[in-house]
Amino acid sequence: MTTPPPSVKGRGSARYLPGRFAVTTPEAVDDGWHDADGEGDITSAPKTELREEVARSVLTRNQSPDIPFDQSLNPYRGCEHGCSYCFARPSHAYLDLSPGLDFETRIFAKTNAPEVLRRELAKPGYRVSPISLGINTDAYQPVERKLQLTRRIIAVLAETRHPFSLITKNALVERDLDLLVPMARENLVHVYFSITTLDNALSSRLEPRASAPHTRLKAVKRLSEAGIPVGVMFAPVIPWVNDQALEAVLDAASAHGATAAGYVLLRLPHEVAPLFRDWLQTHLPDRAAHVMSTIQQLRGGKDYDSRFGKRLSGEGVYADLLARRFALALKRAGFRERRHPPLDCSRFVPPRAPSPQGELF
Repeated sequence: MTTPPPSVKGRGSARYLPGRFAVTTPEAVDDGWHDADGEGDITSAPKTELREEVARSVLTRNQSPDIPFDQSLNPYRGCEHGCSYCFARPSHAYLDLSPGLDFETRIFAKTNAPEVLRRELAKPGYRVSPISLGINTDAYQPVERKLQLTRRIIAVLAETRHPFSLITKNALVERDLDLLVPMARENLVHVYFSITTLDNALSSRLEPRASAPHTRLKAVKRLSEAGIPVGVMFAPVIPWVNDQALEAVLDAASAHGATAAGYVLLRLPHEVAPLFRDWLQTHLPDRAAHVMSTIQQLRGGKDYDSRFGKRLSGEGVYADLLARRFALALKRAGFRERRHPPLDCSRFVPPRAPSPQGELF
């Protein structure tokens, strides 16, 4: 077995794993020029690089039968939260970038997303259905604090009374209460928080730049008290890493005001599998083999099974036990449902299409 790369402070990945479409493979080599203070060290934390992307469209239609939404919108490509298990990492391979460190250090912002969204909602043939915001990469990742792309998108949705939901690991969502609260009164928004553990030390290794678990719980409480329907996703469930925290997370979320809950089993498509193996060998080497063995038992002997109906929950004895545990934990914590009631699509008011003659009224 090869030695895993050393951990990089503040990052979930420790290497520039080439994407599956890469023609050449760069390799870092220590040539002896690094000083004793570590300046220029190949293992030092790379800085985040923000790039602008001009989008031609922003709404992505979904046809997956196991996902409860028809369309989604992602303001950013890549995610600085750096979650070691993120299923979206392989998307950076399409940009000829690494699904490893590049995914969490080279962030692409769709800076014209609010304007493009307005244009798409104004099309005569547009049919309203709830938009899921930030499904692939977190819409409230750190760069959002400066760019406010997500806030501007929500402003368009609020203006047009368009229903949407979002899921995040960042308490920055509290900033937009002034937009979310009025929409919640009209049943136009649901907010979900992804909480994987209550252990700050484990969280800092699994998802190094996301809000700490207790900070997310405080955000759950604040949004709930403001009248916004809040749910929690225990996602992903990682066997022998965070699965023991299932009941504690649901209990804490319910106590802080969450009214719906769900879970998703760890997914390891394409480059995520070797990156997660690296993470296990770096942070939990004593149980790495056991974790991957259980994952493969859940996935028909493979690291991942992409079949609809199986990819989110797995199959086999462990999967059955997990489903039973979740059902019991849901009942014990006092949750009434796994999902909130449907959002109201009847209030939508299409924006006026831009006119070269401008607006008179």
